[in-house]
Amino acid sequence: MNPYLPHLARITDRRHEARDVYSLQLRLEDRDVRNAYAFRPGQFNMLYVFGVGEIPISVASDPDEPESLCHTVRAVGHVSRKLVELPKQSQIGLRGPYGSSWPLEDARGKDVIIVTGGLGCAPAISTIDYILRRHENYGTLKILHGVKTPKDLVYRQRFQSWARFPRTEVYLTSDEPNAKWQHPVGMVTELFRSVKFNVDNSIVMMCGPERMMRNAGGVLLERGIPADRIYVAMERNMKCALGFCGHCQLGAEFVCKDGPVFRYDRIQRLLAINEA
Repeated sequence: MNPYLPHLARITDRRHEARDVYSLQLRLEDRDVRNAYAFRPGQFNMLYVFGVGEIPISVASDPDEPESLCHTVRAVGHVSRKLVELPKQSQIGLRGPYGSSWPLEDARGKDVIIVTGGLGCAPAISTIDYILRRHENYGTLKILHGVKTPKDLVYRQRFQSWARFPRTEVYLTSDEPNAKWQHPVGMVTELFRSVKFNVDNSIVMMCGPERMMRNAGGVLLERGIPADRIYVAMERNMKCALGFCGHCQLGAEFVCKDGPVFRYDRIQRLLAINEA
């Protein structure tokens, strides 16, 4: 796969997840390109709407099923709005995959704690599915997810199905619940009070708003989980995906090529720097 060139991909399915959030199923048009394409959970693609522009979106499908690539998109900018408006069978450009991935090999034999907030669960979707399909290689899977309001809960059915797997615990919380909300109330860090962690044999994978990850990282360190077993996925302003343009530079790091997944002890100090 040439990292500089977009390849044609077709939107084979389009699903409304929540409010302004949509999941797009994509299939690379060229058979040779499709056969050569391979990604690792946590990586992202650049999706290009012809005549409009391109944006980075995490791959939210299983790496063993590259025939169909899922991307969950929130319509918040010009390109993302145009992207989710495209009907099924539309063609777009796709280049990638880019960036670092979750430490799934290092996590073998350990309990895995997934901490997400808002649409931040999208980069973790392929990781959760990957672990559940290979659960014999891992310990207990704990999924902690926080949203601002119940309407912001994306992948509602997936959370329900994940909770039915053995050795899998799902915890949800909302900052502003409605009358139908049956889960805890508050930020995702509030869940740490009730969830038991095996601090000697756990690894944490976290994605979501940077403020949430800063707060959660501090609480996890207090709970005894070392910084070198906490990983975070950053979502800075990535434009080129190759470390050339400098838009996503964070200290000496480039989020697009050194990340987006970083070990916490490597990025902890830089997380305190607000995004421009």
